[in-house]
Amino acid sequence: MEQMGGDDQAAIRAVLSGDKNAYESLVLRHSRTLFRVAYRITGDEADADEVVQDAFLRGYRKLGTFEQRSNFGTWIYRIAVRCALDKVHHRRGDDESRVGEESDPEENEVQVSDRAPGPDRLLLSREIAGMQEAAMHCLTPIERAAFILRHMEDRTTEEIGAALGIRPNAAKQAVFRAVQKMRRRLAGLRVNT
Repeated sequence: MEQMGGDDQAAIRAVLSGDKNAYESLVLRHSRTLFRVAYRITGDEADADEVVQDAFLRGYRKLGTFEQRSNFGTWIYRIAVRCALDKVHHRRGDDESRVGEESDPEENEVQVSDRAPGPDRLLLSREIAGMQEAAMHCLTPIERAAFILRHMEDRTTEEIGAALGIRPNAAKQAVFRAVQKMRRRLAGLRVNT
């Protein structure tokens, strides 16, 4: 997570003093981090863009409640994780109407460490990506977010709990359940390289 420096503090003071344009520097400084986590949670670029916009809008509206001694990057990151979970919850109803459809495995293609992959390697990569995506869809939104935050964002269980609004022990359990479900779903996958 990016450290909150004097630049964040100065921008927040300027916004709170009435300079609405000062918020742009916070958006520019933190949007890449928010997009990365939003994309990993939602799995969709357009949804991730929307989550980032929603997070910064919510942050702007609640900036008056922000405690100056806190880290703005951590605070806005938590808001983004919650916005991403909201997006996944809303979309989940749409996904259930498309249960029979398969996702396009090329969207999230896994790179196999071969400089010149042949057709068999490309096919294997698509199959692996499809299996991984299917396994991720079997997780609850909280489990998916906890798994992503722990294993892709390298967050601690305390940070995960804070971002998801749950106790650290509950975050640890969500990660554990997600790993167990992923292992069961991917148990048949054996790649010999």
